[in-house]
Amino acid sequence: MTSTGQPTRARDLCLALDLPQERKNIENTRAKLQRLVTLGMLVETEPGLFTQPRP
Repeated sequence: MTSTGQPTRARDLCLALDLPQERKNIENTRAKLQRLVTLGMLVETEPGLFTQPRP
């Protein structure tokens, strides 16, 4: 998710997107990330840590 290839949390992504650090924003972002996991576009390496799949 980040340019370094390190797994990212929903909270960190909200911070990078300049969204207010409110619970609803973090939960909505987490839900969207989970949706991308089910579509195979992301991988959840640990609970709450998301990254792009390796080729």
